[in-house]
Amino acid sequence: MGTSVQVSPLCGVYNENPLAYLVSIDGFNFLLDCGWNDLFDPSLLEPLSRVASTVDAVLLSHPDTLHLGALPYAMKQLGLSAPVYATEPVHRLGLLTMYDQYLSRKQVSDFDLFTLDDIDSAFQNVIRLTYSQNFHLSGKGEGIVIAPHVAGHMLGGSIWKITKDGEEVVYAVDYNHRKERHLNGTVLQSFVRPAVLITDAYNALYTNQTQSHHRDTEFLDTISKHLEVGGNVLLPVDTAGRVLELLLILEQHWSQRAFCFPIYFLTYVSSSTIDYVKSFLEWMSDSISKSFETSRDNAFLLRHVTLLINKTDLDNAPPGPKVVLASMASLEAGFARDIFVEWANDPRNLVLFTETSQFGTLARMLQAAPPPKFVKVTMSKRVPLAGEELIAYEEEQNRLKREEALRASLVKEDETKASHGPDDNSSEPMVIDTKTTHDVVGSHGPAYKDILIDGFVPPSSSIAPMFPFYDNTADWDEYGEVINPDDYVIKDEDMDRGAMHAGGDVDGRLDEATASLMLDTRPSKVISNELIVTVSCSLVKIDYEGRSDGRSIKSTIAHVSPLKLVLVHATAEATEHLKQHCLNSICPHVYAPKIEETIDVTSDLCAYKVQLSEKLMSNVIFKKLGDSEVAWVDSEVGKTESEKRCLQPMASAAAPHKPVLVGDLKMQDFKQFLASKGVQVEFAGGGALRCGEYVTLRKVGPTGQKGGASGPQQILIEGPLCEDYYKIRDYLYSQFYLL
Repeated sequence: MGTSVQVSPLCGVYNENPLAYLVSIDGFNFLLDCGWNDLFDPSLLEPLSRVASTVDAVLLSHPDTLHLGALPYAMKQLGLSAPVYATEPVHRLGLLTMYDQYLSRKQVSDFDLFTLDDIDSAFQNVIRLTYSQNFHLSGKGEGIVIAPHVAGHMLGGSIWKITKDGEEVVYAVDYNHRKERHLNGTVLQSFVRPAVLITDAYNALYTNQTQSHHRDTEFLDTISKHLEVGGNVLLPVDTAGRVLELLLILEQHWSQRAFCFPIYFLTYVSSSTIDYVKSFLEWMSDSISKSFETSRDNAFLLRHVTLLINKTDLDNAPPGPKVVLASMASLEAGFARDIFVEWANDPRNLVLFTETSQFGTLARMLQAAPPPKFVKVTMSKRVPLAGEELIAYEEEQNRLKREEALRASLVKEDETKASHGPDDNSSEPMVIDTKTTHDVVGSHGPAYKDILIDGFVPPSSSIAPMFPFYDNTADWDEYGEVINPDDYVIKDEDMDRGAMHAGGDVDGRLDEATASLMLDTRPSKVISNELIVTVSCSLVKIDYEGRSDGRSIKSTIAHVSPLKLVLVHATAEATEHLKQHCLNSICPHVYAPKIEETIDVTSDLCAYKVQLSEKLMSNVIFKKLGDSEVAWVDSEVGKTESEKRCLQPMASAAAPHKPVLVGDLKMQDFKQFLASKGVQVEFAGGGALRCGEYVTLRKVGPTGQKGGASGPQQILIEGPLCEDYYKIRDYLYSQFYLL
């Protein structure tokens, strides 16, 4: 049998809930993503809690809450202790996302599911990989190789490829085939025939009918229209994910049009986010990288966007129309919720959604058709204690400190007594008499006479009256006094405070204002009140989710053509739709498991390890194919002296084999190749490529399937036998390797 593979969803199947999936490969357990939603409902993590202690490695795909939001909680409360793997942007931007989530909730509630220390602890040991970097696991995972590849959805977002004994398991969720301003498209189509493909059906029922430039025009025109009539524009956004694309669009448009309307990016970590992003240019699109290489122009030197980290700065901004990008996209917390409540009743204002919000949130409610005219909103805020409440709080804290000090002194006294051992000569307690003064004459001669003790009466059994004295019982070795290293460890809170006052986190990237907010220990309380908000402003949704649509998903899966397919993260309707399509057209083995349902997707192929004899290898001629070398080998199976299987030259001459063309021709690439050779070429209907005046190329698969994804490709050359025909055929042959 092939490599053993089992898949068990823990969250995020047959619904839009966060993503978390357990994948076992020959007994090694991978947790693919560890997401939570903006409601932070602990019940969603119950399946994870039952298996967290068995996880051997965690792979994170994107830096947003849906993919990594539960990581701090799982490591603190659920017993998750496995190493975590992610790209550098996912690690850094994911950390800032969780900071923003925590601070947003701490300002409106007594949030205690995790703390900033828990976030730091969860992210400090993340193992960071670059795209296409093969990382070989060791120990229990010996023989397993993991590698992240471009997903195209968020900065650093990854498709994970897990390889064991030549068989590949590919985890690809939330990918985007389109190239955007700051990101290249996914490389998922470069994978061919993996043993297992785990992918989402999130957009299986959605078809994008709008081209990118038309969408951008609609987006910018909608914003401009409301600004020009004196209205404000609110874009509820995530902390450090899709918001980067929106910032670039607005920055470029403002530069071209010379608009004077201000743009504000408002999150608790906005300054830190942009500082990090400026250093991640090598993770971005080719156009951004080349622009920096040639002109040293950093696309995220935002000249028209002002970064804010508190709402007071926004309130103090000059009056007039403005554009504000604020977190959270769900409107469940954060600055966006406060701004919405303030601006909702003005018909000149606009709330522009750029993604379908999470189920059960205020933003999802506003995206309903038709949108509500009134919404009930609970508004909360944290205010400092004052007056009698502050006095009562301080008295309570002082009482707790006294109790703690008393407990500490008692513990220290007990430890001291234990270190000295029992004293038979001091079993009687010393009596304190504050009224008398005694001349004490000891029973051991004149050396103890005429000792004046004011207020102390020694017990009769004592040898002599003494003031408290503690002998130094420290241990010594040949190097001196033995020390306890724990006595010299800087406390976490002291180290955090020092780092924050120095102007940042470990890398100095957290601005001082945000740091001071994190370290604000003033006594405070949360007050809440319910409001009925009149929704008079415009509500518009324009898709900037950065995910492939249903048509592209089907095309990509067909091209990858996995041996077995597992569908996750979509509504029940979308999941069943894509499942039936794939069963009918692409793959006979399609699975859509439910929560905690374990499915076995072990490959039906048998894999054997064999040696190639030196005599055989001496006659093999390799040809380079990409990063590999290929050759046709005629051999027979034998055994070595150590009884291991090996391939040996055939005893008799092998029968001739038909020529085999090895390679994967992409019509778009071949079009560019022909154009470089001076051939007039263009696409015709049905994906055919018209070359010159008479010749047409068409790619088909077995039994006439278009695309050639489910088996050997066939390239049809149609046209009369002429000079152009033979020239195009020679060019075509040059794109393949003949074996």
